[in-house]
Amino acid sequence: MSIFQRMDQVLLLCLVALAAIGLMTLFAAVHAGDLAVWYKQCVYWLVGMLVFIGVCFTPIRLVGLLTWPIYVVVLIALILVPVLGEVQMGARRWLDLGVVNLQPSELMKWALILLLAYWFAMREASSLRSLSVALVCTAVPSALIVIQPDLGTTLVLIFAAMAIILVAGFPWKWFVGLLVMSPVAGFFLWQNMHDYQKGRVLSFLSPEADPLGAGYHVIQSSIAIGSGGIFGKGFLEGSQSRLHFLPEQHTDFIFAVLAEEGGLVATAVLFVLYGTLISRMLLIGLRASTRFGALICAGVAAIFTLYVFINIGMVSGMLPVVGVPLPFISYGGSALLSMLAALALVMRVAIESHGQVSWQRPTSPLS
Repeated sequence: MSIFQRMDQVLLLCLVALAAIGLMTLFAAVHAGDLAVWYKQCVYWLVGMLVFIGVCFTPIRLVGLLTWPIYVVVLIALILVPVLGEVQMGARRWLDLGVVNLQPSELMKWALILLLAYWFAMREASSLRSLSVALVCTAVPSALIVIQPDLGTTLVLIFAAMAIILVAGFPWKWFVGLLVMSPVAGFFLWQNMHDYQKGRVLSFLSPEADPLGAGYHVIQSSIAIGSGGIFGKGFLEGSQSRLHFLPEQHTDFIFAVLAEEGGLVATAVLFVLYGTLISRMLLIGLRASTRFGALICAGVAAIFTLYVFINIGMVSGMLPVVGVPLPFISYGGSALLSMLAALALVMRVAIESHGQVSWQRPTSPLS
């Protein structure tokens, strides 16, 4: 049986559907302005699918052997950002490679997942040594990302690491203890946040207090979502996006474009696709023939879940505004390529586990 026949068809269909919706929504967001953005995204998708296919043909055993080198390379790139990085929209997050602007923080989420999945594939998360190494490997890139500043990516990174550690066997009673201490961490985080980040939190609590400043994003996106109604205004008929009232309508706030033009029906379809995609990842993890593969699936599912939850939550005014893309819908090369590579890893786990029993305690991390 060929690799293509062993691919998970549900996962593949979800990806194709999300790609179609993403390109249509992006076209709607930029058609009245710069269509070059849409053409670039089409190129990113073509390159991304080549990456997807390439990763699908890469044995998980080889991926495991490359986890530390990948992590170190991405960490070095993160270290170079404060020195050589480009400033865009008030943040220094990108490295100009000539052909493309690379965002190392986006790649670090997936590099960390691979590293922690490999690390805990043969180790108990309750072991002090194992846990200490995992926390250090999480804390170092988190510190480098938060000073860029990029609070959203930092939160995703920490959440993904905690998901891997919990699935790997971290005692729940210890985790509850960490939650009890979270207000202290929250106070420390607030004291070290930039003024614009504090403004976003305050505007979340009361966006009407500064309708032309910090609250502008949420107010305009809420208007767009509400005006869509049940069936939406129709493709290319969204006034909020066409007249450019929506800020960052092709990136972080693209969900508002979809909701305005497609209404409740379109958003419901999107929710079903995301729910199916994430639940399928978890099912593949449960059926994985290796512990390493199971942990990869758990980590990738955790990041996708947080992406969807945070992005839709902030666009609809239920969460503070942070820079988190909507998977396969928002414009962006680094995010798209890294998400396609991560999804391909899950697909590779499905391919290698096809027709096999799920993992019991293996004798090596990759078996």
